[in-house]
Amino acid sequence: MLDNRTIFNGYGERQLKEEADDLDAHDPLHRLRAEFIIPTKQDLRRTTLAKPGLQPRRTLERINAHLSSWATKGVMGHFVDHEDSDLPPWMDMDDVAATRMAPLVGASPGEVAVMETLSANLHLMMASFYRPNDEKFKIILEGKAFPSDHYAVESQIRYHGFDPKDAMVLVEPQSSQESIMKTSHILSIIDDHASSTALILLPGIQYYTGQYFDIQRITAHAHRWGIMIGWDLAHAAGNADVKLHDWGVDFAVWCNYKYINAGPGAIAGLFVHEMHGGRDANNANGFRTRLCGWWGGDKATRFQMGKDFVPIPGAAGFQVGNPCALAVTSVIASLEIFEMTSMSEIRAKSVRMTNFLVQLLQQDISNDDSMNKERPYEIITPSNPSERGAQLSVRLRPGRLEGVLKVLEDNGVVVDERKPDVIRIAPAPLYNTFIEVWEFVQIFRSACQQVEESQAPKRNNAAAALKGQEQNGWSLVK
Repeated sequence: MLDNRTIFNGYGERQLKEEADDLDAHDPLHRLRAEFIIPTKQDLRRTTLAKPGLQPRRTLERINAHLSSWATKGVMGHFVDHEDSDLPPWMDMDDVAATRMAPLVGASPGEVAVMETLSANLHLMMASFYRPNDEKFKIILEGKAFPSDHYAVESQIRYHGFDPKDAMVLVEPQSSQESIMKTSHILSIIDDHASSTALILLPGIQYYTGQYFDIQRITAHAHRWGIMIGWDLAHAAGNADVKLHDWGVDFAVWCNYKYINAGPGAIAGLFVHEMHGGRDANNANGFRTRLCGWWGGDKATRFQMGKDFVPIPGAAGFQVGNPCALAVTSVIASLEIFEMTSMSEIRAKSVRMTNFLVQLLQQDISNDDSMNKERPYEIITPSNPSERGAQLSVRLRPGRLEGVLKVLEDNGVVVDERKPDVIRIAPAPLYNTFIEVWEFVQIFRSACQQVEESQAPKRNNAAAALKGQEQNGWSLVK
């Protein structure tokens, strides 16, 4: 599909390919690629720049070890050491997973729990942190939040007897022509509604645009008004180097199947700051109000079957049911790879990769007649690396998405799509390479070129049909 033309003006393909090779040669994380199963084009695809994450090689080994322990030990696998594997007794698996997960989100081990799903955890957190009254009942939410978050917030508001039309404050960009929400704009909305707001819920990284929010600054601003704030880190955990404890975040939730590579539908994660996880002298129960469950109770007395709930200190005290040992095993397998590096190293490579991707996508195309001297796409993710994660969102010209995706898939490339015209490119620092980023851009530019050429006759016919008509009509066609 690719020809031999130099589609970049002034800085040729050869130099850019050599730059990619050099970046790979000096990549301190390059060794970790061998820890993952990279699907081939014959198996599935060639280059995967999308979520969910790939399968670690050790996942199968760990799961087989768990199944073997279950087969040979039966129920006793809850309580005894597994001498035939590195896995802990099932009773302690969630604690081990939480301890290993904590560095990924900048938390102490007691502030993290591996449990449930993201949406279930969000409901559990709002049951504790959204305590509305007649004066303070609003929830400030991003206007284009992931639908599940929006559903959860709206249902919580209705559950407490309020009308979402009055209680939901949606944060939108200042202009309909903009995709990015400035921090100053978010802070001003908090100021405007502070006296009636009970909770703020925002994404660490916006799923559509890839914008990385200033979690530290927004959290501090919310606290100056005495407002609780939670963060959905679905696209940030294992991606951005967040510091939830140091930044004073009240709570956070995330899934583990994207950058944390625990598999589709993997058990999720939850953070509760230590200031909320201990004993609460102001509460009649002695602890923060929550929806209680057996697995959140004190481990020392759990099997005494008493009726008085005494929570485990920290995030673990917000657990409800017994976590699936098989699901936790898959999370642990991936976290073992994260222990071979650090989030600061992962973040540093991520910045290098997205910078290189931006460099390639923004190269001059003035010598490519098929592109009409104008790129048929634009990057809508912030240009500042500190305001984005591993994801770049690229908006195509209207009507190009399906054609471009078809060419990408025919060439063995997987990216995410968000209709009507956005693709999300997310090179993962643990296993993607710079040469794969270079290869992707070659195929992507070729895909755009082919779609432009195939649609040119239709555009010419439309222009001829509209010749002499008023400009408004032409604007609508464009």
